Amino acid sequence: MTTLRTSRRRLAAVSAVAAATLLATSACGGGNSDNEGGGEYNAGVNKVANASNKKGGTLKFVGVQDADSWDTTRMYYAFALDFARFYSRQLVSYNPKPGKKSLDLQPDLATDTAQISDDGKVYKYTLKDGLKWEDGKPLTAEDVKYGIERQWAQKTLSGGPTYIKDVLDPDGKWKGPYEDKKPFANIKTPDKKTIEFHLPKPNGDFEQMLAMPTNSPVRKDKDTKSKYTLHPFSSGPYKFKSYTPNKSLLLVRNKEWDRSGDPLRKALPDKIQVTLLTNPDERDKRLINGDADLDLNQRGMEVQGRQTALKQHKGNVDNPQSGFISYVAFPQSVKPFNNIHCRKAAIYGTDHKSVQTARGGPTAGGALAHNMLPPVIPGYDKSDDQYGILTNGGKADVAKAKDELKKCGKPNGFSTTLAVRNTDKADVKSAEAIQASLKKVGIKVEIDQFDGAQGPSIVGNPANVEKKNYGMILYGWGPDFPSGQGYGIELWHSSKIRDNGNNNYALIDEPKIDKGLADAIAELDPDKAAQMYAEVNKEVMAGAYYLPLTYLKVVQWRSDRLTNVYAADSYSGWYDFASLGVK
Repeated sequence: MTTLRTSRRRLAAVSAVAAATLLATSACGGGNSDNEGGGEYNAGVNKVANASNKKGGTLKFVGVQDADSWDTTRMYYAFALDFARFYSRQLVSYNPKPGKKSLDLQPDLATDTAQISDDGKVYKYTLKDGLKWEDGKPLTAEDVKYGIERQWAQKTLSGGPTYIKDVLDPDGKWKGPYEDKKPFANIKTPDKKTIEFHLPKPNGDFEQMLAMPTNSPVRKDKDTKSKYTLHPFSSGPYKFKSYTPNKSLLLVRNKEWDRSGDPLRKALPDKIQVTLLTNPDERDKRLINGDADLDLNQRGMEVQGRQTALKQHKGNVDNPQSGFISYVAFPQSVKPFNNIHCRKAAIYGTDHKSVQTARGGPTAGGALAHNMLPPVIPGYDKSDDQYGILTNGGKADVAKAKDELKKCGKPNGFSTTLAVRNTDKADVKSAEAIQASLKKVGIKVEIDQFDGAQGPSIVGNPANVEKKNYGMILYGWGPDFPSGQGYGIELWHSSKIRDNGNNNYALIDEPKIDKGLADAIAELDPDKAAQMYAEVNKEVMAGAYYLPLTYLKVVQWRSDRLTNVYAADSYSGWYDFASLGVK
C-alpha cells in the first residue's frame, strides 16, 4: 500500500503550472489612474480591495436571477455555489485569497486535507472538534456522508453536479438514501469524526470535487427533500431567516457557528440581504445609486450601466478574467454539420472580431478565444491556434471557408438555424454578428431565440435539437472546479450525452477523446495531467466540434461600502462572497 501526498500539495502544484497564464490574463483589464468612485480601478483583481476585519452591518446583493436551487445538492449555478458557503461548510474548501492563490485547498470541516492511500483510491478525513448545526446539535461524519449521498436521489433531487456519485459508483448500482435500504459501501464512517471514501479507481481531482458546496453535510432529520431549497439547515456562519422565491432572501447570523474553528470564512456582516429583480438595467441603477453592494449573479453590467460606471465611477469597477468561454457547438445530428468540412467552413467564415465587439469589446467581452480551453485551466496552450483566429486578428478567412464548403459538397453554401438564449443580450448580439459574417461566405443563418431558463429541455435535448434543425448552439461554459476534468468532461465525453440536460451539444463520441480524458483523470501528477488535457483539447479543435468565440471578461461593480473584495480563480474569477464585509 502506497501513501500519496495530500491533495493540498497537488493543487498548489496546479497553481504553479497556471501561474504565468493567470497573471497575464488578469492583467488584460489593465490599471488606471482614474480613481473616481470608491477606490481604484481593478483594485479587486489579484489583490484585496478595502481590506478590513470590521464586523456588523448588512451586506446587500441585487440580482436578476434566483438560484436554480438553494439546496446544496441541487444547485449548479456558479453564483449559487459561491453564495452557499455563507450557510454551508465542506470537508475542504479553497484558500480565501485573491487570484491564483485561491486555488490551494484548505481543511474546512476536516482537520486537514485528505490522507490518501491505496495508490490514490482511499481518501480519509477526521472532523474538527465542536462542530455544530444551527440548533446546537453536533455535526457528525454521518451527516457529511448523508449530505453527499443525496446526489444518488436523482429522481427527487436532480439538477446538481454528480461528480462524486459518478466516481464512487460508476455503474450506478446504489439507488440512493431514499430508495436503497442498504448502506453505500464506498463511503464509510467508522466513528462520528471519521469519514473514508473508497474509489474504484484513482481520480486526481477527487478532493477538488469534495470542495464543491454540493458536498455539504445534511442532517437526515432535517431533510425535507424537494422542499429543502426553501430552508437549508445551516452548518455555516449564517442561517436562513426568510426566503420568497424570485423576490428576496435574508440570512442572519448562526450563533452556533464557532469562528475559531473556521478560518476560511470572515463572516463580517450581521445580515446578508438579497433582492431579486427582473430588469438588469434596474439592477445596474441600484448598484450605481448605492442601494446595493454587488451583483449576485456576477454576469457583469449591461451596456448603459457599464458605460456610466467606467466613465463616472471607475474606482468602483473591477474587470477580472473569468474562467468562462463563449462558444458555438455544432450538433453532428443536424446536417450538414455531420461533415467536418462544413463545420470548419463555419469556423473559418466567422469574424471573431465582430463577435468580440458585439459582446462589448476586450473589456466587457473578453479576449478572442482560439481554442476551447480557457486560460485559467491548467493545460491551456496559447499556441494552439489551429484555425488562425489569433494569427488573423480575429478576422474571417473567407478563402479557407469557401474551400471547406467545396470539400463538404456545399460550394454555394447552405442554410442552418442558430439557437441562442434570449435572456443574454450579449449572446443575442454575438449571434447576429455570426449571422452577418457567415452570410458573406454563403452560409445562411436563421436565429432562434429561446428562454435561457428552459435550456436543459431545449438545447439540452438532442431530439429537440434535431427536430428544430439547430445546427449551431451558442452558449457559455465555465469549470465546475479548476481542472481539465472540471471544465471539459461534460462538453467532450461521450458518456455525458443525455436525453435531457445534455451539455455535450456537439454530440462528440470519439474514442480517442474519451481515452485521453480517462488517462488525464487517472493521472495524479498535475503537470502531466495538464499536458494530457492540452492534447485532448487539440483533438477537440481538430474535430471542429466547437467554434470558440471569447474568453469572457465582465465589468463588476463593488460599492464604496464593500470590504475584502477580490476576484478568486477558484470561483471562476468572480468575487469570493464569504470574505466580504461592509464599512
